[in-house]
Amino acid sequence: MENAGYVFQERKRWGFFALPFTFTVYTITQEQITIRQGLFSIKENDCYLYKIQDVSLKQTLFGRLFGIGTVLCYTADTTDPVLEIKNVKHSEEIKKFLFEASERERMKRRTINTLNLNPNMDVSDFN
Repeated sequence: MENAGYVFQERKRWGFFALPFTFTVYTITQEQITIRQGLFSIKENDCYLYKIQDVSLKQTLFGRLFGIGTVLCYTADTTDPVLEIKNVKHSEEIKKFLFEASERERMKRRTINTLNLNPNMDVSDFN
């Protein structure tokens, strides 16, 4: 599926027979995910792969039968903390790619994931 600088380009599909009659396109490159939605008015959302902290896959029974799934990306992005790549073919390959590519991008940019701790918490609670 490599082509024109992107690794994956998938269209959101209906859960029934996996028909691609929606106006949502997911484009995944080596560095970012772009979600483009809409027909008349278009909404486009980008997220750099280094911001992805965890990736999971969700498949229903019908999704498994028709070869589609939903990839959930838990990110440090402020606009969308959970990116859903809904009802796409090759969902297992996409999940694996995102998991490995996000780790590679974090290493390349030398970034780390940190937890948000309660600012009111006393440091002596950790001793």
